[in-house]
Amino acid sequence: MRNSKDRGDETEAYVLQELVTRGYSVSVPFGDNDKYDLVLDDGEALYRIQCKTAWSNKPETIRFNTHSQTTRDGSYHEETYEGEIDAFIVRYPAEETLYWVDVNEATEQKMELRFSADIDHPRINWAESYELGDEIPQ
Repeated sequence: MRNSKDRGDETEAYVLQELVTRGYSVSVPFGDNDKYDLVLDDGEALYRIQCKTAWSNKPETIRFNTHSQTTRDGSYHEETYEGEIDAFIVRYPAEETLYWVDVNEATEQKMELRFSADIDHPRINWAESYELGDEIPQ
């Protein structure tokens, strides 16, 4: 059984490799004290990126955490990334697909992306809309 740290490291390495392959300059902050995992340079701007791993939580839907979970001095803490990052890059390992979610569009604790639904509702976050292509969303 893989722990969440191992899964996170694997996702971060995958995202790093994908961004470099796509021609971006990527920096890795020293240490584990920053809220962001990577700094992406697209030639015009720098983006503080938090890498997350998505999982399938129900048919046609994936979910990922939009908060950090830590234990300090024996107490459990949850913190959001608001003001600390610019975007999440979310990896869905089952399909090796990446999604770009601007921190301002993310929900507070967990976010769901849907592949399909019987209805079209304005509150549905369609996975296709967030899929990371060759260019960084502006």
